[in-house]
Amino acid sequence: MSRLDLWIVIIGGALATFATRLSFIALVPPDRLPEAVRSGLRLVPPAVLSAIILPAVVAPVGHLELALGNDRLWAGLLAMLIVYPSADSIRLQLT
Repeated sequence: MSRLDLWIVIIGGALATFATRLSFIALVPPDRLPEAVRSGLRLVPPAVLSAIILPAVVAPVGHLELALGNDRLWAGLLAMLIVYPSADSIRLQLT
């Protein structure tokens, strides 16, 4: 595969991904979505963020590490304690 072919594949994949995501946003107005779908879509960002962060905190080297020496686990617990008092205000802003 030449460099040009590689760039064509990369740009084609990017355009296809962009087009499929844009079509969902541009073709379906949010007010026409059922309430169940809208409420479910509100939960997508926290779910994705949790799916990205949790493995990095509890399994930083590829396997579950819940030991006291896991600094990332301590940092995650500290972040949860700091955010917890403001969680209600964040929840209110999302709804």
